[in-house]
Amino acid sequence: MIEGLALKKAPPSMASIHRKVERIAMEHGWTVPSYGTVYDIIESLPSSLKTLGNEGSVIYKENFDLIHRREAQQPNEIWQADHTLLDIWIWNEKEKPARPWLTIIMDDYSRAVAGYFLSFDAPSAIQTSLALHQAIWSKEDSRWRVCGIPSIFYTDHGSDFTSDHLEQVGADLRMQLIFSTVGVPRGRGKIERFFQTINQLFLQEQPGYISHSRPSLSPSMTLPELDRQLREFLIETYHFRVHGTTGFPPVTRWESEGFLPQLPNSLEDLDLLLLNVATSRRIHPDGIRFQGFRYESTTLAPYIGEDVTIRYNPRDLAEIRVFFHRQFLCRAICPELAGYEVDIKDIIAARSHRKRNATRQIKTRNAVFEELVQDSHKRSKTTEADETPKSSNTKLKRYKYE
Repeated sequence: MIEGLALKKAPPSMASIHRKVERIAMEHGWTVPSYGTVYDIIESLPSSLKTLGNEGSVIYKENFDLIHRREAQQPNEIWQADHTLLDIWIWNEKEKPARPWLTIIMDDYSRAVAGYFLSFDAPSAIQTSLALHQAIWSKEDSRWRVCGIPSIFYTDHGSDFTSDHLEQVGADLRMQLIFSTVGVPRGRGKIERFFQTINQLFLQEQPGYISHSRPSLSPSMTLPELDRQLREFLIETYHFRVHGTTGFPPVTRWESEGFLPQLPNSLEDLDLLLLNVATSRRIHPDGIRFQGFRYESTTLAPYIGEDVTIRYNPRDLAEIRVFFHRQFLCRAICPELAGYEVDIKDIIAARSHRKRNATRQIKTRNAVFEELVQDSHKRSKTTEADETPKSSNTKLKRYKYE
C-alpha cells in the first residue's frame, strides 16, 4: 500500500502517506509502521519505477530508455542538421529588434561545420536548402575546406526536413535521409552541444546577447554584421579549437587521412536542386527585372521577349542564374550590386549579331514568299489563257470563285 501511494501520478508527501497508512493499519488491527519504515520502503523503490509512475512515459523515455548513438567512421559519412533561435537581439530590415534563426549543418565525424544560414524567418525548406547548398559546394575562403556530398543526412522530423523537395534532393545526390524518432531528439545531442558552444563562446561576447542578467539589452548589429562575425568565429576559432569528445580540432579531423570529398558535377546542377526558384521572368531589351534590380548578360540578347526561370541565392543578389526550358542559360549580373559593368562593346556586338540574324531570317522568308507569289501568278495567267473562248459568238457564264 505504501508503494502504491508513492507511485501515483501526483504522489502525496511522505508525512501524508504515513498518516494514511497509520489510519488503515489501525482499522485492520495491524502493527502500525513507523515513519522511518515508510521512508525506507519508498526510498527502496527503483528510480525508474518512480519516474514512470510520477512523471509519465515521456520523461521515463528521456531518462531510462536505451538509445543507439550512430557514430561516423570517416568524414562526410553522416551530416546532421538543425535550427535554433539565437539568444541575441539584432536589427531587422524594418529597424526593429528581432531574434534570428540559425540553421547548422555539421559533419558528425569531425564536428566541423559544413554550412549554415542566418534568417529572421522561421525554419523552412528554403533555409535548409540554402545551408545545404553552402555545405556541399567548395567555399571561396580557402580556410574553410569542408564540403562534399554526405552519405547520410540526419535530421529531425520537422516539416522543413521531411519535405518532398528535400527527398528529391536526396535522391538526385544519392544522399540517404535519416530522421530521428518523433519526440525523441536525443540522438542529435552532438549538434545540441554545438549550439551550447555557440551560445557560450560566441553570443555571450556580442552586444545584444540575451541573458537573465541582461534580458532587455538593445541591439547594435544587423543580420549581415552578425553573419560576418559568426563566419569568422567558425573559421578562425571553432574549427581550430580542440573538441572535447574527439580530442582533435574539427578541421584537422575532417582533413585526416587525405580525405577527398565527392562533389556534384557542376555548380549549375546544384543550383537547380537547391537554390530558391523565383517566379517566371520575361527578358526585356534592358535585361531581367527582379526584386527592384536589373540583371544583364550578353547571352540574353537572342532571348528577348522569352519567359525564363531564374534562381538566386538570398545571400548574394549580385547575380542570378537563368534557365530556359529547364536548361542552364547563363548568369546575369546586377551592376548596382556587383560593382561590375558589362562592356558596352559586348552589348553593341550582341545587339548587332541579333539584328543581323533577324534580318537574315526575314530576307529568307520574304524570298520564299515572293517566289511562291510569282509562281502562283504565272499559273493563274496560264489557266486564264486556256479558258478563253475561241469564238466570240459563244457566251459563257463566268463565276468569280469558280
